[in-house]
Amino acid sequence: MNERNSYFDNAKFILILLVVFGHFIRSMIEDNYIMMNIYKFIYTFHMPAFILISGFFAKGFNKQGYVKKIAKKLILPYFIFHGIYTVYYVLIKGDNLLHSIDPLNPHWSLWFLISLFFWNVMLIPFSKLNKLVALGLSFFIGIAAGYFDFISNYLSLSRTLVFFPIFLIGFYLKKEHFAMMTKLPARSLGASALLLTFVTYFYLPFEYEWLFGSMPYSAFGETDIFSGLVRLGFYFLTLITTFGFFSLIPKKRQFFTEWGTRTFYVYLLHGFIIQSFRDSELESWLTEIESITVVAIVSIVVTFLLSSRFVKTIAQPIIELRATMLKKIVKGL
Repeated sequence: MNERNSYFDNAKFILILLVVFGHFIRSMIEDNYIMMNIYKFIYTFHMPAFILISGFFAKGFNKQGYVKKIAKKLILPYFIFHGIYTVYYVLIKGDNLLHSIDPLNPHWSLWFLISLFFWNVMLIPFSKLNKLVALGLSFFIGIAAGYFDFISNYLSLSRTLVFFPIFLIGFYLKKEHFAMMTKLPARSLGASALLLTFVTYFYLPFEYEWLFGSMPYSAFGETDIFSGLVRLGFYFLTLITTFGFFSLIPKKRQFFTEWGTRTFYVYLLHGFIIQSFRDSELESWLTEIESITVVAIVSIVVTFLLSSRFVKTIAQPIIELRATMLKKIVKGL
């Protein structure tokens, strides 16, 4: 594996680790001030960074059969896991069947699959525009979306529109841009930006749901021109911290680089572990002792396990609808 591929795989593994950690501490943040600010800090850049990488690797969108390919890769797993989550929520948690089974109301983290599909499709018209016009229009749409109450989490419409500018920026970036980010001056600036943001969060309280991009402005109170300016401010902060994150990623192959190639498995499978954790007594115990270190270790272990070849071998037929790993094992027998 060459250095450039290693860089992106390193980034993806660290990001999926942050996703798992963020989901673990989600239900603890109301009672733990430190966890709340760590949670806000992570959510400022970890999903935007994933979205930006996704945009960077979407440069083949205009190839024949591309839409069909990503539909198979994203929409089919969405429906499969939506069905699995529906069974889980109805049978285990006792939720209403009609509400849970609605395929246009994505369960939990499955919103990303729908949005990623639409972002790729949206490249078709936006790529025909001048870059500055396309970016300006995408930011305008993302800001304007908040003024309409019907644009919400349903069909992941709000997140699709709000985060599309980040995806589009990733699409326009080249490998040379990432190389520039990892040079010493950029690393220093990136580390400073991340540190300053983290420290500022302890003195500047705000509703963390702003970072989700899933709600209209009316969910946060009175809607006015200031609401759009707040989202614009979060766009700026997100981009600064996202590029700060990328500036700190190691370029060379690490012990976790290979695991970074299997983040899709972690993203789809870790939810069942998180839900079980939230329903257990272990969660309240960890909250009481405010053990961030323990939660971090558990997150690392879960991410390592779900990134393993063993898990891919078992889950590949469900997630990718193929069994290449299993065939290799059988062939080697």
